[in-house]
Amino acid sequence: MRVALSLARRGRTSPNPRVGCVIVRGGKIAGVGYHRRAGLPHAEIEALLDAKNKNKPVRGAVMYLTLEPCCKAYPGKRTPPCTEAVLKSRVSRLVIAMKDPNPKVGGAGISFLRKNGVEVDVGLLEAEARGLNMPYMKWMTKRVPYVAMKMAMSADGKIATRTGDSKWVSGEKSRLLVHRMRSEFDAVMVGAGTVKMDDPRLTARTKGAHQPMRIIVDSDLCLDTKARFMRNPESVIIATTEHAKKQKKNAVSRFESLGARLLFCGKHDVDLKALMRKLGKLGIQSVLLEGGSELNGSAMEAKIVDKIYFFIAPKIVGGKDAKGPIGGKGIEKMASAMPLENMKMEKIGNDWLLSAEL
Repeated sequence: MRVALSLARRGRTSPNPRVGCVIVRGGKIAGVGYHRRAGLPHAEIEALLDAKNKNKPVRGAVMYLTLEPCCKAYPGKRTPPCTEAVLKSRVSRLVIAMKDPNPKVGGAGISFLRKNGVEVDVGLLEAEARGLNMPYMKWMTKRVPYVAMKMAMSADGKIATRTGDSKWVSGEKSRLLVHRMRSEFDAVMVGAGTVKMDDPRLTARTKGAHQPMRIIVDSDLCLDTKARFMRNPESVIIATTEHAKKQKKNAVSRFESLGARLLFCGKHDVDLKALMRKLGKLGIQSVLLEGGSELNGSAMEAKIVDKIYFFIAPKIVGGKDAKGPIGGKGIEKMASAMPLENMKMEKIGNDWLLSAEL
């Protein structure tokens, strides 16, 4: 199952889950596979084809699968149900890490195979399998994206100097990792202040990288259409307000005429919860929040953040006017502080990466 999980991590499958499969017969691996991209064959099919190409029989074999196989066709499904192929292969047993949270599947694939004489065990390395597909699971059960907040800060918790200079807080290896992270998410989100200050491209600049959607939170719709994030406007979403829609009709028309999508969420300030619901309806399952202090504070107050990634650089900035990573009003009593779970520390070049779940 650990091999299947490692295979699953290779896939770039959104909006589908990452799935890996290993077929074992006589104590030896007969075939392996993973779901590469949405619309391409699922992991089970890839593993069966791998075994066939290697002339390895699979009758009576054990199939290790990180997620329950799909069992029926439904509107929007692009591949045939995998349970039929599994049954036809005559494998004798399936070991599945977890059930599919998709309500259109949700145990039906397991039931189908058991009713047709295949032994099925569920739950091996389930926690690892769930961790692999947290965005898919949240979107399937709540229809809103999984949000990870990423920030770079000094050892004394500053994201910029008192003048606003932030290039660069973290080291080169950390910045390279951020580009890889962007490639893993459906979208990257920042605020208008970050765009004005840094004019970022918000792209994943690594070889062969998936390019995320770019979401800009701009309550006043004050952004320039010539900013660098607008170089590919068809992959831009601007979250703004009903007030801006009424007061800045020309700006709305300019952005929309260039191909950007505008979402109106809230009267005078962008309602981040409403924004998440609208993004979920668009099929966006995961968002990497790279906002400034105020947007991060608003996101925490709205309780939309699922995970944090804080890159901590070995340097001191100081200054009472130098901003920290989380702005906003904040809490009044320490007893109200948001607890972090599953906290991990990892060395990235000269920096440390703190990751944790909320």
